[in-house]
Amino acid sequence: MFSERLKSARNSKNVTQKTVADFLGINLEAYQHYEYNIRKPKFDTLIKLADYFNVSLDWLTGRSDER
Repeated sequence: MFSERLKSARNSKNVTQKTVADFLGINLEAYQHYEYNIRKPKFDTLIKLADYFNVSLDWLTGRSDER
């Protein structure tokens, strides 16, 4: 669920994976691991992602349908 929502949020904002990776200060492959459900981000990274995409942590992690 997280990886799907992350990709959805990125596509809604119309930005590339590289753009988000640069924002987070990580390399592209590390970010791709989040979208491909290989790894889960740490809590502080989750907060950055939610802020960047202007969504709630609950929505991003699949606990709510409210963005």
